[in-house]
Amino acid sequence: MMAALALALVAGSAVQHVGLSDASAGIALDDAHFVVANDEHNRLVIYRRGLPAAVREVDLSAFLGARKEADLEGAARVGSRLYWIASHARNAKGKVREDRQRFFATDIGAGPTVRAVGTPYTRLLDDLIASPALAALKLADAARLAPELPGGFNIEGLAEGPQGSLLIGLRNPLHRGRALLIPLLNPAELVVPGGGPARFGSALTLDLAGLGVRSLERLANGSYLIAAGLPGDGGRFQLFHWTGRAGDTPQATSLDLGDLRPEGLFAWPDGRLTLLSDDGSLHKDLPEARQRFRAVEIRP
Repeated sequence: MMAALALALVAGSAVQHVGLSDASAGIALDDAHFVVANDEHNRLVIYRRGLPAAVREVDLSAFLGARKEADLEGAARVGSRLYWIASHARNAKGKVREDRQRFFATDIGAGPTVRAVGTPYTRLLDDLIASPALAALKLADAARLAPELPGGFNIEGLAEGPQGSLLIGLRNPLHRGRALLIPLLNPAELVVPGGGPARFGSALTLDLAGLGVRSLERLANGSYLIAAGLPGDGGRFQLFHWTGRAGDTPQATSLDLGDLRPEGLFAWPDGRLTLLSDDGSLHKDLPEARQRFRAVEIRP
């Protein structure tokens, strides 16, 4: 069994970034800039590391073809390509929200900025339900429920996997009390016109002490850091370190998160990591220009 990863907050790194509050996913673009998704609108917002104000925004509304927010929840970088995933969940009242069934890609451009490429894939949920490799999970039953009900369906994490694959992290449902990671084997094939269907490997189940995946990030050594929280609303958050090998138990870290609500987690080229706190419960009702979220750097 591996030793628990020792993490420490980087002194003076905490920044309140302005312009949005429901930070749900982020990725470093270079050593000084990162891009953030907000689950309350269909824009990607770019910030400079350590500075509060946004550098630029990229509006994806037309590209996504979503009438309402797509509920973007996870991001993963593979080379210069960024993959993004929506929750694929129903709304809080249990009504189908097709706008939330989106998986797509952007490429990093000069500036830096991001530009949408290919076409959004809208059949991922159907493919998950139909996959023989995932039949035991009964995802069709989960997908009929509101996302935060016991046994509901809600995607929140995405990370690079081996050989061009991705790992999809589920906040809900748990399987026999364990969190679920689903390997997506052919992400590059899904974001081209006419792409699909999605192919999946066998699900991985992780003991996160009854918590689901809120975000996950692959580290330089191939292991993963996982931000975990309750499948439902509220409650505690915890960071776990996992080797990436099936059968290995994730180890809880001792880092005290205080009142942070880590919904985004990403690594910088220098090896440090940033936690993004979803502070919508504090600032969502304010005018957008006054909304803010916290970003805190940690180091192994």
